[in-house]
Amino acid sequence: MLVAETWLVLAVSLGASALSALISFVGSVTRPGGLKDQSANLNTSAAPGRPWLDLSWQLFDITTSLVPVALVAYLLLRERAGGLRAIGFDLRRPGFDLSRGALVAAGIGGSGLLLYLGARASGANLTVVPESLPDVWWKMPVLVLSALENAALEEVVVLGYLLRRLGQLGWTPAAALAASALLRGSYHLYQGLGGFVGNAVMGVIFVLLYRRWGRVGPLFAAHALIDIVAFVGYALLAGKVGWLPTG
Repeated sequence: MLVAETWLVLAVSLGASALSALISFVGSVTRPGGLKDQSANLNTSAAPGRPWLDLSWQLFDITTSLVPVALVAYLLLRERAGGLRAIGFDLRRPGFDLSRGALVAAGIGGSGLLLYLGARASGANLTVVPESLPDVWWKMPVLVLSALENAALEEVVVLGYLLRRLGQLGWTPAAALAASALLRGSYHLYQGLGGFVGNAVMGVIFVLLYRRWGRVGPLFAAHALIDIVAFVGYALLAGKVGWLPTG
């Protein structure tokens, strides 16, 4: 039952994203021209020229993407583990989570940017365009909500839930770490090999820190901060600095 449950949770969340990213990557490498001349677009407009309809779609996408998080919470409640509290995704230690998360974000964010720029320059990565939303009043709030959604989905499913289930299924700590890190890298393949490697390494670090702290909270905070800086920073700097590729 746990094997089937785990596959089903992944099939409606990041496992499906990994397969989609693989198909996208194959399409990119078989397309004429280099990877760096192609773009991976995040946070795009869903209804160009119709801001209120666009906002509705943005909020719909963010909300429905969180359904797997609700599913994990339900499954953990059903096994009487205490819901998301069992994996440390709660508000019991906000100061600890935010302080540790900020330190992790500072360390990974800068090195991740350098890795991306290097991978793109070498032709191993697409040009990542973090946002191309219209300049309307809801742009920045939606980017922040998108970052929070990404962080919650990934850390709850691929870190807290997956490691818990693999441990219950008898996987060794090393095998579970490898599975979590490779899954994290695989659903970023749409960005290119640099996206895969960078996120797989991040996955290893996050697993080790999760095991040390016993909480998803700090890693959620770190992931959210990294994405907020990437999304909002791109919106503020794109076209204004020469080192930032814009596709």
